[in-house]
Amino acid sequence: MGFAISVSDTLMLHRNISHGRAIFQCASTGLQVFFAIIFRICRPGAAKGWQGSDRMEDTAGNCVLVCYNTKFDEFGIFMKRPRFGARERLSRDAAELQRLAVGLSESGCRLEDIFWESRLAARVRTLIQDGAEDDLNAVLDRLYESSPAACDELVGIVETEVESCTLETGGKLYDAQLFAVPILAWSRYAIPSGSIGGASLIPIKTQLGAHIFSADAHVALADYLFSPDQLPRSYCDTWKLLQSLVGAAAKGSDFRLDSSQLAETNHFLSDVRYLLGVVIVPHGSPVFRWNEPDGNRTTALSAWEKQGGPNLAPLLTGCAYQLLLPNAYHFACRNADLDSRAYATRASIAFLQATLGLMPEELRAVIAPCYDQRLEEYRIGFAPRDRDHQVFHGVVWALLGAEDERSEIVQQIEAILRDCGLKDIVALEHRMPMEFCDDCGAPMFPTIEGDLVHAEMPEQDDVISQTLH
Repeated sequence: MGFAISVSDTLMLHRNISHGRAIFQCASTGLQVFFAIIFRICRPGAAKGWQGSDRMEDTAGNCVLVCYNTKFDEFGIFMKRPRFGARERLSRDAAELQRLAVGLSESGCRLEDIFWESRLAARVRTLIQDGAEDDLNAVLDRLYESSPAACDELVGIVETEVESCTLETGGKLYDAQLFAVPILAWSRYAIPSGSIGGASLIPIKTQLGAHIFSADAHVALADYLFSPDQLPRSYCDTWKLLQSLVGAAAKGSDFRLDSSQLAETNHFLSDVRYLLGVVIVPHGSPVFRWNEPDGNRTTALSAWEKQGGPNLAPLLTGCAYQLLLPNAYHFACRNADLDSRAYATRASIAFLQATLGLMPEELRAVIAPCYDQRLEEYRIGFAPRDRDHQVFHGVVWALLGAEDERSEIVQQIEAILRDCGLKDIVALEHRMPMEFCDDCGAPMFPTIEGDLVHAEMPEQDDVISQTLH
């Protein structure tokens, strides 16, 4: 069986063994190859290419022949064809999970839905409590390819199980729901994240209780302002956070987070920050203010912005920010991802105006579709109208959810740019690759001539980033 590997994602260093020896892994196939000699790869465009082959072995000890030819910038890895496919079998628990998810997706009535949902939820609950994240992901990967409808059903059940639970206290049942409070922010300086003092949490909880949650709700918060890099990375981690918050709430306190294990925050000009917490209500009671007869989401958001906003200002020093509607954890995070794209685009224009004095009518925006195997994102390059070969600043507009080439994303971007006052907007139609800078890893952005270039701001002492995500 042969594998063709492009130089751009060739063989990543998997593990050093000793001098002159290493294990590399192919990014596209996952094949791990043992190299007896580490050799230099000539980049495309080198003055002289070279070719040849090496005898190697994979990590299982099988003989592998790697042929390389830098003139064509590709490698061929040839090995004995396995008798059976390399796809791993699902565990018994995972196979049962897949069967239940498919059954739910094919259900024909609500009564049958309840039958499948109860059994699927119980199975998911057991796997989460056992920390069987790999089984969950294996089933989701299989269903994504074979039955998207079943995949959607399973995702919904998994998210419900890791972000909510029922508990009994004093002989009474209560429902607990993990929630997120998303905040869009931008700043010429680093957007804050980190621990929050208890005195700052009290007024925030008061406003959440008054405008977001129902009258019978009890709220507990984690004492931390999270960046996207610091949110739980897995379903099991999300469930553990829920349990910690519920435990703190049961004691009548907020959750003191040990932040020593959290990832470092990547700083961008525009980003999202989150408060995380749990709301507990009597079993079967309304959770949110808009679940009550006289409540609605629009009024709740308006009141939260007006009353809650000033209490968040001390946490976001030096930032412009916009509050989004707090909601159930996964739902709120998805909405924040969607809304952050338009916010970042508007923030880019404000940033260029504040930093360089460039008014919107002096700017040109170039929109380009960028592809990998399919359309992955649009990139927007900003520059003065008289700089055809330059990009001062850029925004990555990633496609999310069911968005694809048929979605009216370009029209949406153009409407936002015009609303901000831009008049010179160019939408390129030809496909462009997802190119990144070899030195710093930053995405490249389009010029009016159809080239992808590095975003470069004029010399400024206090500019920290040229990319909005």
